[in-house]
Amino acid sequence: MARAWVLLSVLVVGASHAQQNAIPPPPELAAKSYYLIDSSSGTVLAEGAARERLEPASLTKLMTAYTVFKALDAKQVALEDVVRVSEKAWRASGSRMFIEVATDVSVQDLLRGMIVQSGNDASIALAEHISGSVPAFVELMNDYANELGMTDTEYRNPTGLPAAEHLSSAHDAAILARAIIREFPEYYGWYSEREYTYNSITQHNRNALLWRNASVDGLKTGYTEAAGYCLVSSAERSGMRLIAVVMGMPTAAARANASEALLEYGFRNFETHKIYTRGQEVAKTRVWKGTPSSVALGLRDDLYVTIPRGRYPELAATMELEKTLVAPVDEADPVGEVQVSFDGRSLAVLPLVSLHDVPTAGLWTRLADEVRLWLAP
Repeated sequence: MARAWVLLSVLVVGASHAQQNAIPPPPELAAKSYYLIDSSSGTVLAEGAARERLEPASLTKLMTAYTVFKALDAKQVALEDVVRVSEKAWRASGSRMFIEVATDVSVQDLLRGMIVQSGNDASIALAEHISGSVPAFVELMNDYANELGMTDTEYRNPTGLPAAEHLSSAHDAAILARAIIREFPEYYGWYSEREYTYNSITQHNRNALLWRNASVDGLKTGYTEAAGYCLVSSAERSGMRLIAVVMGMPTAAARANASEALLEYGFRNFETHKIYTRGQEVAKTRVWKGTPSSVALGLRDDLYVTIPRGRYPELAATMELEKTLVAPVDEADPVGEVQVSFDGRSLAVLPLVSLHDVPTAGLWTRLADEVRLWLAP
């Protein structure tokens, strides 16, 4: 049976619709692909060939780290676990943290060696420790990519070294960065470390923005001759976090300049607002034949919106509810929706859910409500 809906209220309405200056175009970049989003709302602020499948180089290690973080979260491994370094890990080519064969290294040291120093040897050692073999770990990487909706991505190794059909996109790299930031804040701080010392060898983070832009705190560089210079960066100012991805830049300096230009463009021209908090009561509605006779309503997740800077008065939100809600009602049942719009355009439509259970009332209450419903217009 189709549900009947009723408009409950207007929650935020702007009083001014004065003509506003148009948002300027994003900066011109010498990148094969780029993408800029707000981390909280997911709003796309700028893009160019963002779905083109390209070699990701060491941006791959974002998924290697995500896969290890998942194992840590599931308590399959611990940061203090000791990993015996295999000959395969020790022989890894390219960037390394210089672990020695047949020595023991902690998971935490390997993670920092991979994140800060971009160690291919660390990536292989972690893969072998988590899954028993590199191919099994890569299968897990691809499973997580599918779960996150990274439809442009296929991994062939945990390092990012060139391999046939080892491809991703700027769009997918941003999805992954957003997931790391959202799901694993306890580990995110490693992405802001400027240097790391292991085996008496100090190596610097290749993300130049960590030195020259105080708001930048991550995430990962990448380079191979075929991929060019790549960077996934993130910065936070006044509670607003942006994620920028550039791929296929001609030089390391160019990737840093392009990333900074994208971030500055986003902060200068847009602002993000938290409209509702997860679990916050935003309305109540009558529940027929239930005890109690009403239920508090809210959202399953925080609701953020990103709009052009200075145009908050043009933001509006309304709620629609089921016209007749009858018990029993379970916690988290959808009973309506919140619709957020800006300048007449829909920004978000999210379900309103019950914040607690409402069981069926006793016989006399049910009978009385049945009569009231029958008499209601």
